[in-house]
Amino acid sequence: MYDTMNMITNTILGMTSGASITSVLSTASVNETMSVVQDYGADIANSLLVTNNVWMMVATFLVFIMHLGFAGVEAGFGQAKNTVNILFKNTLTPIIGILTYYILGFNLMYPGFAEDSSGWFGFAGFFLESGSTADVSVGYADGGYTYWTDFLFQAMFAATAATIVSGAVAERIKLSSYLIFTVIFVGIVYPLIGSWKWGGGALDMMGFYDFAGSTLVHSVGGWGALAGVIILGPRLGKYVDGKVVDKPGSSVPLAVIGVFLLWLGWFGFNGGSVLSADPGLTSFVLVTTCLAASAGGLGGFIAAYFMFKRLDLGMVLNGILAGLVGITAGADVIEPPMAIVVGLIAGFLVVISAVTLDKLKLDDVVGAISVHLTCGVWGTLAVGIFSTNPDHSFGAQLIGVAVAGAMAFVSAFIIFYVLKMISGIRVSEQHEKEGLDSHEHGIRGYTIIYE
Repeated sequence: MYDTMNMITNTILGMTSGASITSVLSTASVNETMSVVQDYGADIANSLLVTNNVWMMVATFLVFIMHLGFAGVEAGFGQAKNTVNILFKNTLTPIIGILTYYILGFNLMYPGFAEDSSGWFGFAGFFLESGSTADVSVGYADGGYTYWTDFLFQAMFAATAATIVSGAVAERIKLSSYLIFTVIFVGIVYPLIGSWKWGGGALDMMGFYDFAGSTLVHSVGGWGALAGVIILGPRLGKYVDGKVVDKPGSSVPLAVIGVFLLWLGWFGFNGGSVLSADPGLTSFVLVTTCLAASAGGLGGFIAAYFMFKRLDLGMVLNGILAGLVGITAGADVIEPPMAIVVGLIAGFLVVISAVTLDKLKLDDVVGAISVHLTCGVWGTLAVGIFSTNPDHSFGAQLIGVAVAGAMAFVSAFIIFYVLKMISGIRVSEQHEKEGLDSHEHGIRGYTIIYE
């Protein structure tokens, strides 16, 4: 914006720099000229704000649609008898996420740390500003977007962290316990960890980098999922006599639709994280994102074929998501060839991780831990390996992963454990065997009636 104004100013002054013209220019005419230049510059700045803000709102809509993708994946991979319960959780998750982020999450995540602050905790107060005081001018966020767009875009990210947990603990967790966990995790834990980097806090001061949230969103949710799976235990009949018993999902087509909706949403997740409509950087980010997703799907396909001797669609789908999660930390600083490497390795890792979790009898219904935790960690560390920015180091990335992971896992473990001690977090054996839909909701997700 300022470069444009300087260019216009220099051009106009250059046109009037001839000796004969300068000699007749009065002080008043120079002031009038500068006034025109300033007005023109302001118009350009306002136009850029409109363009940037429109793209940011579109990106917000795309991230919002990811919740439909999560619902599709979880319902598709989950058993038919629990479909309504799964969809119920996935419907309430963004509702809770947006409201808690409005009440305290946004101001906890962006507290405006003072220069002499340690950067570990800050809080700007409850609720958002009023419509009369919120900054919607070009002075906010370097003219990238308005205060309101900032909140809404970030609120979509907040709800995503809890949705990751939902998929891992599906089919045996009490709905009430999950909802309480979501309120605390999304309202306090996620924004506090996010403030350490995106709010200008301690990790940011250390040089840690996470462009769109491989760690701050995905692995944070993955650590929460791991804590929940450990405390809940596996589903009944999942591990018998040392063998893993497959529990067929309700709808493979629905799972496929869910994955492609998530891929679509990632255009907003990563593309919107540019925080402006910068055509060069936005398009670059979208290219690296798509390349990593494609390579991740290929990696999942190859790894599953060699490990299971079959063409495993589920692993291809999770490979796509693994590639997306992996590139999210460095989509703006990793060149396209290396983005393919990041995605391909993520595709291999998601399969290896899923097999390892089963060996440890950690039952994850949709593979959320493997996708979001394992590949979130990998993608964050990959920034320290492949980033084109010399300021990014592997050491700083490792510290960030460890600190955020410890906070997320310990917090989630404590929340789940306290809930277990107070009211229990697992449904009864009867309800789990017969399905949560009939017992908790009174309706089934799939009903076939023969007349």
